Amino acid sequence: MGRAHEVRAKSMAITAAKKSALFMRASKEIYMAAKSGVPDPEMNLALRSAIEKWRGQNVTKDVIERAIQKAKGGSAESYAEGRYEAFGPGGSLFIIDTLTDNSNRAFIDIRTAFTKKGGHLGATLFNFTQVGLFVFKGNNRDEVEENLILSDVDVREVNASDNHVEVLVEPSAFAAAREVLGGMGISEFETAEITFLPNDPIDLIDAEEKRLFNELCDVLDELQDVQNVYHNVK
Repeated sequence: MGRAHEVRAKSMAITAAKKSALFMRASKEIYMAAKSGVPDPEMNLALRSAIEKWRGQNVTKDVIERAIQKAKGGSAESYAEGRYEAFGPGGSLFIIDTLTDNSNRAFIDIRTAFTKKGGHLGATLFNFTQVGLFVFKGNNRDEVEENLILSDVDVREVNASDNHVEVLVEPSAFAAAREVLGGMGISEFETAEITFLPNDPIDLIDAEEKRLFNELCDVLDELQDVQNVYHNVK
């Protein structure tokens, strides 16, 4: 069929693999959140947060509903959480969270991914700060900040740009901040999660290092046990 066809087919295969992995990550997280309490997002904050997180990444309603129904059906399936720290190409730093039914497989797959791209596992967590992050449409930055502070929410920053508001709070204040924002009528979020932000983001200038970094990110995106990937590259 020719080289052009091979390139297109490979591109489509990668896209399909990433989409499949994305849906699997969403399904596992929503399923575990639904199992952790009442399988109703109106009564289960963890479930509601998980649903909104993955909706923001274009996970379909069908995938979400199947995961909730699976939890309602009393499935005995269970997943264990894991966390790995690693160094990647060009001074890139990573934190990888896993949700898996096979911890040995998760470890081997992640270690292999980094080894093949010139990286290795190692302590990097101190280079990141964990925060509660909310991003939503609006231009009421001052009102949001004032309401959070008056409600004794431990706020780190409130920023605004391009008709969006970004709120950073201490992880322990995530639920309280969400309640305050909900009281202000803010219920639709583009992002609502506890995440890791790099203390010193870097640029990758070298073309080869950038290529290896992008390839590594692609591999991690496709691994079935990887749930979240955080790094310090801009």
